[in-house]
Amino acid sequence: MLDREGFRPNVGIILINTRNEVWWGKRVREHSWQFPQGGIKFGETPEQAMYRELEEEVGLRAEHVKIIGRTRDWLRYEVPDHFIKREIRGHYKGQKQIWFLLRMVGRDCDVNLRMTEHPEFDAWRWHDYWVPLDVVIEFKRDVYQRALQELSRFLSRPTQHVPPQHNTARYLRQTHASRKPDEPSTAKTKPDNE
Repeated sequence: MLDREGFRPNVGIILINTRNEVWWGKRVREHSWQFPQGGIKFGETPEQAMYRELEEEVGLRAEHVKIIGRTRDWLRYEVPDHFIKREIRGHYKGQKQIWFLLRMVGRDCDVNLRMTEHPEFDAWRWHDYWVPLDVVIEFKRDVYQRALQELSRFLSRPTQHVPPQHNTARYLRQTHASRKPDEPSTAKTKPDNE
């Protein structure tokens, strides 16, 4: 489902913990990391799509999160032609997204990357709020910056009694193991344009 300008309606999800760290997912079989995101199906509201994508990609349900805020308007990014499937080139331009800021009220062990037969991510970790701007693929960087900036006004001060944790990734095959992950790269990745 594309709009008249060739943009696919989509939602982006910034999930934060009590320390205002963001949930950062590693795409399956790639060396690229990103926030959860996905298309809005016909008849869905952005909020309904967000909850569906959150469950499909991260394994969390509505009771595991609290909506803190959302972007006022659509944020758009164009996808470079070499990332677009040949059969939709000329029609598909990119994504237009409503971004949601969610606070995790569940536990880390509630995350389940295997909710579908085709997982989006095979590892995840908590990261400092602004770090994704340094490592996300170039064509998404402006949208990430605008979403993080607009939603940062909803951040509260981190809970003081929570002890600091090391940035450790949680892997699909080792959901409870603590391993030092490879540093995220700006390696090229395939967009969600199916």
